[in-house]
Amino acid sequence: MYLYRFEVISKSTIIPVVIAASTDEQAFQLVDIELEKYFLKQPDVDEISLYEKKRIRTGNGFVLYERETILNP
Repeated sequence: MYLYRFEVISKSTIIPVVIAASTDEQAFQLVDIELEKYFLKQPDVDEISLYEKKRIRTGNGFVLYERETILNP
């Protein structure tokens, strides 16, 4: 099982999404599901990028700092 950090780009807005999944394919599918659950109307997605991937174990995690993105490292 892995922890994935994605960045979803929609109309120049970057939406960070964190997913736990067994495979990359499953993780991308779960991004769409999480977006549907979060927004009343799913945003028009321009791009979904895998930013980080880590094996799930005690002590692993991500820091989500608003200025650190694929577009602005």
